[in-house]
Amino acid sequence: MPRAPSLSLTEPPWPGIAARLAEEVEPEFLAKRIVSIGGGCISQAFCFEGSQQRFFIKVNSANCLPLFSSESAGLDEIRQSATLRVPRPLCYGIERDHAWFALEFIPLQNHGNQITLGTALASMHRHTADQFGWKHDNTIGATLQKNTPSLDWIAFWREHRLNFQLRLAQKNGYGGHLQRLGERLMQDVADFFDTTPVASLLHGDLWSGNYAFDDGGQPVVFDPAVYYGDREADLAMTELFGGFSADFYAAYQAAWPLDGGYRVRKQLYNLYHILNHLNLFGGHYLHQAEVTMSELLAEIH
Repeated sequence: MPRAPSLSLTEPPWPGIAARLAEEVEPEFLAKRIVSIGGGCISQAFCFEGSQQRFFIKVNSANCLPLFSSESAGLDEIRQSATLRVPRPLCYGIERDHAWFALEFIPLQNHGNQITLGTALASMHRHTADQFGWKHDNTIGATLQKNTPSLDWIAFWREHRLNFQLRLAQKNGYGGHLQRLGERLMQDVADFFDTTPVASLLHGDLWSGNYAFDDGGQPVVFDPAVYYGDREADLAMTELFGGFSADFYAAYQAAWPLDGGYRVRKQLYNLYHILNHLNLFGGHYLHQAEVTMSELLAEIH
């Protein structure tokens, strides 16, 4: 999925977006100011200020509208759990060859209540489904994420997470040792599980860049890649790049303790994200993926 072409603050989409906001969100919306917001690595982000409130607007190329529709559904799924705060999705559409997505604007800060974050995440994970996966496919970063529902978590993870990324890596020219390790690991995935996890509501892309705190210090999560799966997959990703405090982990454990097998399984779950980074960015992620797979295989052989 390509990054959105650069969009000037004076280009044509804005009157059409303003008209939709007036129709669906804020009657008689009058645009006062549009400010570009940095930080987005896939879409461009803007603050669109009206006479009564501000809106957070994402803009990308027109073919990215499905990305916004699945993100909107994911935010609603988390919001309906009444656990973690998310920006309320408002409306989306296409204007002048640009897909756009309007959300509630929440002023954010870096510091806040990590204990509440850990406790609320455990509460969100207690929202469960009858099957693993989800009713929508979505994206993990800029990569398609297949969420075809399944009653079998191990089969789901093997096919729609591990094998999907390995096939993509093969297409991207990463064969040889990586693929040989991957074939062995896919044969042995079941050996990492003593019991079947429940299908918990997952954020799906829970790294430090996808949470912050509102002006009251309460946690807010955003940019989800929602599906129902093993809660350990969310916890594992929080450890992959850091950015979560000891208070966060202590609060989660107090609310819903993890069992001892998590120590190894977190490497299996983070392999998905390492392979995704290999497919998106290349570089040293190849070595990291191969080392992780070798370490996982050593645990069971």
